[in-house]
Amino acid sequence: MEDLSLLSPSETNISSETPSSTSTLSQELQRHRPDSQNVVVPHLCVSSVRTLTSHISCLALHNNLLYAASGEDINVYDLTTHTHIDTFTNNNPASGSVKSISFHKGKIFTAHQDSKIRVWRITAAKRHRLVSTLPTVKDFLRRSILPKNYIRVRRHKRRLWIEHNDAVSGLAMANSFMYSVSWDKCLKIWRTSDLRCVESVKAHDDAVNAVAVSAAGTVYTAAADGCIRVWERAGGREGRTHTLITTLEKHKSTVNALALNGDGSSLFSGGCDRWILVWEREEGAANAIHMATTQALVGHTGPVLCLITVNDMIISGSSDQTVRIWSHTVDRRYYCALVLEGHVKPVKSLAAVSSGDSSYDVVSICSGSLDGEIKVWEVSATALNAKS
Repeated sequence: MEDLSLLSPSETNISSETPSSTSTLSQELQRHRPDSQNVVVPHLCVSSVRTLTSHISCLALHNNLLYAASGEDINVYDLTTHTHIDTFTNNNPASGSVKSISFHKGKIFTAHQDSKIRVWRITAAKRHRLVSTLPTVKDFLRRSILPKNYIRVRRHKRRLWIEHNDAVSGLAMANSFMYSVSWDKCLKIWRTSDLRCVESVKAHDDAVNAVAVSAAGTVYTAAADGCIRVWERAGGREGRTHTLITTLEKHKSTVNALALNGDGSSLFSGGCDRWILVWEREEGAANAIHMATTQALVGHTGPVLCLITVNDMIISGSSDQTVRIWSHTVDRRYYCALVLEGHVKPVKSLAAVSSGDSSYDVVSICSGSLDGEIKVWEVSATALNAKS
């Protein structure tokens, strides 16, 4: 295990920032109690790590481990101790950057620029081992026998329908299935039990940038065509194919990011038009076809590049180099409660986890930017809720 605090600045450039030499987040929380009329939200940047490559393309959290993709390398940090524990890569520079990371039953799934999805396992020593590349060789050979399994991807090029033919831009997990989207305009569904591709859908007319899936199985895809499309299994959850339910068209340009709230009843989308749109199911609606925009969140001065939700809050990152935290009032009207500043390049990726283990709930937020820097922030969720 590697202690980041012992490495030279040229290797990691780690630093800690606090309001004063003696202040801690707990002291800040005590100073700004929720019964104050003008609640200041305590927040600290507790760690800053600079990688050796030029940008952070993806962040993900799992079991208190932070996965940070930088180029084709994925660095793994312990979020509690802020120490580096592993770096893994497929040792193929042609694979390009890692676009998305997801997790399912002990496996780590990574989406790559070279149109592949790779599957890893973590060993007892917390090292990561490549176990498969999707589509698998077995699936490829099984499908390649029949001519009907080939589709035309360009004028003089054909590929199996189980293959993406451009960068895989997003992954999502739900109900023992993995959903992948790509700049090839397609949505693919994979069975996690045997890693087979079971369905492929031409989802958009331009590159697909993001995917989100509710616990109920409703799939949302967002693309450079400015549209969000909603998909559900024909015949309900037992159906075998996904059909288009509706298209949501309110963004004025490319949609870059999607996020769902905890119960899947609200969808949030961020785009190059600098807006974050809030989509809600209309009261009494039984399915996603009745979703409508209820609010446009304005504040970022550049395209919104990433969105996540935690503790009923929205967290957004933008090319304006800031992270914004959006909370809501009792009537669910969202407002910007806090702006986190410190990055010097666009914020490309976010990950967050709530402590939930004390009377003062703290949310740890990780932000990665295109200058190769990762910042770890601690924010008082208690004070944010008090402001509401």
